[in-house]
Amino acid sequence: MRVALLIYALGAIVGLVRTDARPLARVGLALAWPVGPLAFVLVVSGLLLAALYIFPIFGAVVALGIAAGWWFLG
Repeated sequence: MRVALLIYALGAIVGLVRTDARPLARVGLALAWPVGPLAFVLVVSGLLLAALYIFPIFGAVVALGIAAGWWFLG
């Protein structure tokens, strides 16, 4: 947990010092910078879920992989 807080603090400091913006925008960017990686994970997850529906062969392969994993590891 200490490492995560250290990374967050370093990112906030860099956002406050190195950002070319007004002071209020600097504070907002420094506080909100961890949202970027979370947004990336959510978008990629949504695209993979959509691909399961849009491309039935991909969905079937994933379903077979899950079933095989359940069978062999369960």
